[in-house]
Amino acid sequence: MSGTEAGGSQVKSAVRTVELLEFFAGRPGMHALATVQEAVGYPKSSLYMLLRTLVDLGWVETDATGTRYGIGVRALLVGTSYIDGDEVVAAARPTLDRLSDDTAETIHLARLDGTNVVYLATRQSQHYLRPFTRVGRRLPAHSTSLGKALLATYPDEQVREMLPESLAQLTEHTLTDREKLIEELHLVREQGYAVDREENTLGLRCFGIAVPYRTPARDAISCSVPVARLTPAHEQMIKDALFDAKDRLMHATRRL
Repeated sequence: MSGTEAGGSQVKSAVRTVELLEFFAGRPGMHALATVQEAVGYPKSSLYMLLRTLVDLGWVETDATGTRYGIGVRALLVGTSYIDGDEVVAAARPTLDRLSDDTAETIHLARLDGTNVVYLATRQSQHYLRPFTRVGRRLPAHSTSLGKALLATYPDEQVREMLPESLAQLTEHTLTDREKLIEELHLVREQGYAVDREENTLGLRCFGIAVPYRTPARDAISCSVPVARLTPAHEQMIKDALFDAKDRLMHATRRL
């Protein structure tokens, strides 16, 4: 085998490894080999060999029968390392703590990753009725206030390139038409914040604002509150607190 062929083979193997890990990351739980093979489309024999290698290395786990597979603990260690080493997450901690204290609601810091947002940090509300979102969770940008706030920092044409015409529906309130979403992004730019009106989770309203320490923005902060607890006065207080948090986070990240 030539050096070029060997190099190409190594690259192909690396791509398959990453795709396989992303499959497991996006589908919690254990999965049969046939299910994994149907999803990724690799030849069953090479898929099995790759899975066994990843199991031996700790990136994939298998059940007691050895026939079902899921994400391994090594992936958690790498993900934790990313969070621990991210300068924005470190700089945002005091701001997130204060925003949590000011609003008494659930607070998030998230980053745009393609057409999704990934949660980097969260502060849980102390109320009994509260949403729960874990660090590392990945959600469609178009259905979240965080994602809409970030998409609004891109030109309309670039948003059209990023998103398909028909968007995934998570609840009955989700905007599924790209052009209607773009119309809303115009309002987001005008008012400076985005709103998720039960578009991702029924019974939950979220307010998000981008933190443009770079352009287009890649990070945003949000406040989530059950609609049963949301009054006009509480909503206005949340918006004011978010704008204040944005200013403080811009100041904290200006040297990054």
